Amino acid sequence: MSSLVNFSTKTEYAIRAVLDLTLEARSEPVRIADIANRQRIPQKFLETILAELKRDGILESRRGAEGGYLLARSPDLITVGQVVRTIEGGRTARGSMGGQSPLDDLWREVDSSIGAVLDRKSFAELAREWRERQASYVPNWEI
Repeated sequence: MSSLVNFSTKTEYAIRAVLDLTLEARSEPVRIADIANRQRIPQKFLETILAELKRDGILESRRGAEGGYLLARSPDLITVGQVVRTIEGGRTARGSMGGQSPLDDLWREVDSSIGAVLDRKSFAELAREWRERQASYVPNWEI
């Protein structure tokens, strides 16, 4: 099944990084290199993404040898929509042409609908769903 929503790679990486921090559920900071390795995200690119998420209050950082990034608040209080808007600059779907297109009203409606879905999904919920899916997976080694 193909997706109608097409976020930038940067947005996808941001969502994966916040989910990674949620799944780690640690009280001490997580190193950028660890997130980059687990999520297969180029570290330099991840650094800029995490800085944006920090600026918007989604993450906090600690300096030093034991430094890294943590969630700034409970993952129950962070939605996918917040992360998307931080990276995409306020929009959740296709941009409009500033009132110049007969499709602008359609894109605003699509944006509103997608935003509503993303705003209902917290990272705690994503992590719980992932863990349940992983726990129910039973490899079949039968040949």
